[in-house]
Amino acid sequence: MRRLLPVVACLLSAWSAAPVAEEVLISHPSVAAGEMSLNTTRLMFSMQLRQWPDGLPVQVFVLPDNSQVHRAFAKDRLSLYPRQLRRVWDRQLYSGTGQVPETVDSEQQMRDRVASTPGSVGYLSSEMIDDTVKVLEIR
Repeated sequence: MRRLLPVVACLLSAWSAAPVAEEVLISHPSVAAGEMSLNTTRLMFSMQLRQWPDGLPVQVFVLPDNSQVHRAFAKDRLSLYPRQLRRVWDRQLYSGTGQVPETVDSEQQMRDRVASTPGSVGYLSSEMIDDTVKVLEIR
């Protein structure tokens, strides 16, 4: 048992020192906004805000419900549980009153789709950011 304690302590310190990726809001580079309020971001991701202030249509991309990045973005950035978003989307879809966001399979696909779709918005882990997308601050 005493031999195991240093190994466990070493593993715990390595785990706690590992950098944690942060989820960030991204948009197509042509989007004029540099930041968005939390309320505006929630409205976009709940598909209730359909245009940018300049009139450009909003296209929302999301990762699958079981994605760790999706769950973290919903909870940490939108202050919503992923199931709350899913409930809103399902209600709009099944009632015929609205649209649902487009689901992409991976962060790579998210970055590619947002980078190539004017007016689009999505999210990525910070390590996936490059110069093809614009990072928006949520205030």
